[in-house]
Amino acid sequence: MRDRRVLASVLAVVATTGAVLLRSLLSRWLGYELPFITFFGAVMAAAWYGGLYPGLLATVLSAFAAEFWFMTPSWSLAVPQPFQVIGIVLFVLTGTLISVAAERLLSARQQIELLRLRDQNERSAADRARSLLAAVVESSEDAILTKSLQGTILSWNAGAEQMFGYPAAEAVGNHVGLIVPAGRREEEADSLTRVSRGERVPAFETERVAKDGTVLDVSVTLSPIRGDSGAIIGASSIARDIGARKALEGSLREADRRKDDFLAVLAHELRNPLAPVRSSVALLKLGASTTAVGPVADVIDRQTRHMARLLDDLLDVSRITRGRLELRREVVGLHEVIDAALETTRPMFDTAGQSIAVTLPPAPVRLDGDPVRLAQVFANILSNASKYSDRGGRVTIDATAGAGEVVVRVTDQGIGIDPAMLQRVFEMFSQASQTVNRAQGGLGIGLALVRGLVDLHGGRVAAESAGPGRGSCFTVTLPASDGPLESETGPASFVAGAGRVLVVDDNRDGADTLAMVLRAHGFTVRTAYGGQDALTIAGSFQPHAILLDIGMPGLDGYATARRLRAATAVPSPFLVAVTGWGQERDRQLTTEAGFDAHLVKPVDVNDLTALLQSALA
Repeated sequence: MRDRRVLASVLAVVATTGAVLLRSLLSRWLGYELPFITFFGAVMAAAWYGGLYPGLLATVLSAFAAEFWFMTPSWSLAVPQPFQVIGIVLFVLTGTLISVAAERLLSARQQIELLRLRDQNERSAADRARSLLAAVVESSEDAILTKSLQGTILSWNAGAEQMFGYPAAEAVGNHVGLIVPAGRREEEADSLTRVSRGERVPAFETERVAKDGTVLDVSVTLSPIRGDSGAIIGASSIARDIGARKALEGSLREADRRKDDFLAVLAHELRNPLAPVRSSVALLKLGASTTAVGPVADVIDRQTRHMARLLDDLLDVSRITRGRLELRREVVGLHEVIDAALETTRPMFDTAGQSIAVTLPPAPVRLDGDPVRLAQVFANILSNASKYSDRGGRVTIDATAGAGEVVVRVTDQGIGIDPAMLQRVFEMFSQASQTVNRAQGGLGIGLALVRGLVDLHGGRVAAESAGPGRGSCFTVTLPASDGPLESETGPASFVAGAGRVLVVDDNRDGADTLAMVLRAHGFTVRTAYGGQDALTIAGSFQPHAILLDIGMPGLDGYATARRLRAATAVPSPFLVAVTGWGQERDRQLTTEAGFDAHLVKPVDVNDLTALLQSALA
């Protein structure tokens, strides 16, 4: 049997490999649809031959292969989308059911074989069957016991001893009520009545009580035991501990609830900035006065930046989770980091009429880290402090340095944190308050991002609160540095653009508006709305730089870039990928396709014009 399990495990690997190859062949027609279609056969083959464990092995391998190769993004271990998670869970559950059913069928086939042997040599085969059954019962991890129709325990295996804590000598002879909770006694009596009528009671979920008083979630089956005359003389009972499964089901339900909450918050957070943007656009369409254009443009700029920050936070958390976020370390001053965080969050505090008191060591304090990411850490904590504090509230920042560490505390007088929530505030999609009067923005990922960034810097972060209504304190501890500060360089001054730029994007609004902005900065601009058009226009326009979208129908950005590189003379135009894809893998692909730079939408105009000016200088 062991050899069969080993062979079945090998079969599971081989069958899964075959399913991957077959699904790859079908990808030409299916794309990313039906990612699991070929893997059910692999699961059934492994389970049919080997039973439960090979079937589960094939299920796990198939789920991993489908997620890695046949779900977007492919060839990636990215955190799946919610609908993909549902698909994976359904596949794993289906594979588990197939494996369990196959295990039962395998057991049935073994029983048939034993019956055949008994027919050949009744007495010796019966003895062997009884010996085998006794060994199976005794070695089973499930609690297997027999009892009379009146409920007296007649036998008690090692699994029952381990599960319930009673040794066989203590259990046998006692009533089964020894392990049945008071509220389940009627249920047990009904089951014994059904067995006395010759019925087999299928598996049902119930509770049992261990010797130490622990209430266990179990799945119980009962079958009648017949004597030599055929009369029913008792019942056999198998109890399986399902506590781990129930806990997993609970965690899955909680994850599903938090996913739904997150999607609702995400929709809210994206609709909020869209409302003033649409109002501003409507105002511009009505012919806003010259004096109104500036404020309207500021509104649009602020709200689009807010949406971009939401997306950036999501991507940052994803990169940290997958270990893809790289820090650009340098020796940086704590004062500069705190100043940058205050500059980012100051508008929130001013709008809410809140004050910030900062107490930092008088001597320079140096940190070894990424200045942008460190500022992001404290900006997120300060943003939370403002968000969950009343209007006119006060927030304090104080820092101490010593023993090779820098400790920064951000304390507020806000709504506080329930003690039960303190253990979860740094988890993904967790928010201490979801009430309408506190709906001031945020996806519940800010503190998860804080913890991830602090961990990457070799530090630690903790939250403290005396309870609801009593404020909170976040403490960030980071390693200090004794190295010299990096020399500071100011931002490059912008020089009016000069040169020919081709903007390529199948989104006409995006291409046209970006072209208008570049023309306003002094560039000569042409637009193309597809890869083939770009090749045609580039031949006559001879652009110095080409801004190229990636996800275009027909000839995509990668293929267009390669053809442009092959078709144009030296010097080739400066190719910039302007795309919504911003992962490290995407940047690697654009580099391999011949791009000189990679910008993620929405593009900051100042960054773009500075890049073009530098490239065309």
